Amino acid sequence: MSNPSLLILPGDGIGPEVMAEVRRIIDWFGAKRDLVFDVSEDLVGGAAYDAHGVPLHDDTMAKAQEVDAVLLGAVGGPAYDNLDFSVKPERGLLRLRKEMDLFANLRPAQCFDALADFSSLKKDLISGLDIMIVRELTSGVYFGEPRGIHMEENMRVGINTQRYTEAEIERGARAAFELAMKRDKRLCSMEKANVMESGILWRDVVTEVHADYPEVELSHMYADNGAMQLVRAPKQFDVIYTDNLFGDILSDCAAMLTGSLGMLPSASLGLPMENGRPKAMYEPVHGSAPDITGQAKANPIACILSFAMALRYSFDQGAEADRLEAAIEKVLADGARTGDLMGPEGGTPLSTTQMGDVILAALDDSL
Repeated sequence: MSNPSLLILPGDGIGPEVMAEVRRIIDWFGAKRDLVFDVSEDLVGGAAYDAHGVPLHDDTMAKAQEVDAVLLGAVGGPAYDNLDFSVKPERGLLRLRKEMDLFANLRPAQCFDALADFSSLKKDLISGLDIMIVRELTSGVYFGEPRGIHMEENMRVGINTQRYTEAEIERGARAAFELAMKRDKRLCSMEKANVMESGILWRDVVTEVHADYPEVELSHMYADNGAMQLVRAPKQFDVIYTDNLFGDILSDCAAMLTGSLGMLPSASLGLPMENGRPKAMYEPVHGSAPDITGQAKANPIACILSFAMALRYSFDQGAEADRLEAAIEKVLADGARTGDLMGPEGGTPLSTTQMGDVILAALDDSL
């Protein structure tokens, strides 16, 4: 049997720095756990534009379609701000999501006990937080037609269209219900059915899918109220299912409840391939952080946790994902901190590589 395959796309800014630590983790699993991956690497975002004049080369897209999973670092940066919209670094990321048909974006918001004081919320509200947001990723207002900017009565008009089909809502809902079945069996669907027809359809379809998952407790909430409730009492939620635009906003809101974007991974999943594994891309929530690029200050944990999600959702290696997550929890409990996690007590933060070192040491201790 061949080894599982990974395509690594480090991207821009701190992407290559944090991905280097993921490569070390991958190598550890190969050497110490006999879990060997066939790893290839390519360009995306600004790095691809610099090399090829496009944010994602066709050959790279073809590779992404062939592998078992893609690991992506980050894209973008000030050097590319003035490019035409069609070749901005982010278009490479959107192309991957669209052409791989990665319709279910999983965004966990989990608060490690050692970092509960870093949240802007009171510790009792955030301690033990473990939310999973499922964001529909390939439709909605980001992709709907018509779109663009045109002149109308001597005035510029910007148009974006919110569009969802019943099938698009349903497949994402099933992914969310399946996750809920493996967790606390609670799902909250968020939309704006009070003012948007797409929201009415969303609520109807999710309710219909619920009939196939009677064990799951389903609730509905307007997305604006959902944002308020995430800040007021976040632990009331387990799994949240929402559309592309609201999911973008709500998942970033939930992310900051945990104290640092440098801690949060994500998975984007599609339909199963012939081998039974889903089309999949894994990436940290944070951006390319041009202000600290090349300074060895980046926190690699979100990217490493994204690999843990790959172990769990693409490779059926839940026990090894648990091992990696437990190693990270241990080093945080022991006081290991990169600069983004430094508290008022100060101290000397670990570099990106040093954080990788202590996580690898904790993995060794787990054997």
